[in-house]
Amino acid sequence: MKLGKKITGGKYIKRRKKKLHELPGQKRIVKLGEEKRKSKRIRGGKKKTFLLNTKFINVKTENKNQKVEIKNVLETPSNRFLARQNILTKGTIVETELGKAKITNRPSQEGMINGVLIE
Repeated sequence: MKLGKKITGGKYIKRRKKKLHELPGQKRIVKLGEEKRKSKRIRGGKKKTFLLNTKFINVKTENKNQKVEIKNVLETPSNRFLARQNILTKGTIVETELGKAKITNRPSQEGMINGVLIE
């Protein structure tokens, strides 16, 4: 069977086209490197700031938060190929000056990276 065809050979016809708010945006990938941000107008006239590159993470320790530099991307549980390309996503384990840290937020949706120390 070909895509978009019925078993009988007829075509499936869409009910309607997608509306502007239903269209997907450009895929944003946050990489390890010099700080680079971008902002976009979203629905309601507000602005959303997102990261493209960064090398700092806000790490939560027992009693305070610290901004430390990311040395290396160790592993990404969702996809091991992302760690090889130094791509930062939620759940990625990175090496910092304080030790290993796990990213707890979604960097492509927010303008910063938050994490907690592990081990």
